[in-house]
Amino acid sequence: MTATDAMPPDPAPVLDLLTAFRRSKTMFAGVTLGVFDALTAGPKAAPALAAELGAHPDALARLLDALVGLRLLARAPAGFANTPTATAYLTQSSPQRMTGYLRFTDEILWKLWGDLDGAVRAGDAGWKRTFGWDGPVFASIFSTPELQREFLMGMNGFGLISSPRVVEAFDLSRFRRLADLGGATGHLAVAACRRYPALRAVVLDLPQVVPLAQELVSATEVADRVEVTAGDFFTDPLPDADLYALGRVLHDWSEDKILTLLRKVCDTLPVGGGVLVAEKLIADDRTGPDLAQMQDLNMLLVTEGKERTLGEYADLLRRAGFAEVDGQTTGAPVDAVLAVKR
Repeated sequence: MTATDAMPPDPAPVLDLLTAFRRSKTMFAGVTLGVFDALTAGPKAAPALAAELGAHPDALARLLDALVGLRLLARAPAGFANTPTATAYLTQSSPQRMTGYLRFTDEILWKLWGDLDGAVRAGDAGWKRTFGWDGPVFASIFSTPELQREFLMGMNGFGLISSPRVVEAFDLSRFRRLADLGGATGHLAVAACRRYPALRAVVLDLPQVVPLAQELVSATEVADRVEVTAGDFFTDPLPDADLYALGRVLHDWSEDKILTLLRKVCDTLPVGGGVLVAEKLIADDRTGPDLAQMQDLNMLLVTEGKERTLGEYADLLRRAGFAEVDGQTTGAPVDAVLAVKR
């Protein structure tokens, strides 16, 4: 048998990646056009949806067919209907919605990822190359309170999936007061108080985030045990606690800034106090998982930070004064690391 007669390698990975962006863009288009919102009241036929959404009838019908194939829509006697997944995560009326983050991905990250080769060559985020933006980029993105609110609600949707897994990754029952630094909408603090009845918590975030956090926390059954307060964890004193949480915070920053923050946390903690880090962990041999590696590239494009292995987080934590570092994968969008002050 000659080399040309040998069976060729399986092309499936290449073929899948060749078209993967098409699936993402199909979902984004459904959100942007308002397909899922239009179906919240019940099934509708394609012609009626096209008239309601101001879309070309045949083109919309083809998009709807594709959304059925992606299991975001289902066929019904009256036309098309949302699946439970779409209703929960892709409609503006759902408290679990991720639409704000989906729009951010479609309108901002999509373009930044188009500059991935440029970011790899330059070794830095591509805001200037892609958008011409200098200065605080999030001020450019969230130019109105409405845009900021929807982005935070999108991240809240992620948190509702991840935070219950994070707080059950370790036995945290010995801790009495949790301070969630950069805690956004308070989903981690709420999840922790739900799991540990003796725990009280405080959520610290920037002043513009506090009103939404207070709104969402106050609607939960643990609101009497969760305080929300404004502050900057780099510049302001930290709330008193014997357990600090940093959820999707450390991956935003350079090593120097991470060490500054971790040392501040460690100095504030009593002996035996802990820090709970919620980030997606790259395998120690760096062979995966895919979600962590894609997020690592996303950090290259968006921030000065990166995703790390458990070993790399353990090194940073020990240098900051922590010991007994342990990590757990959760099966959720973020994993968990717990370290204790010596």
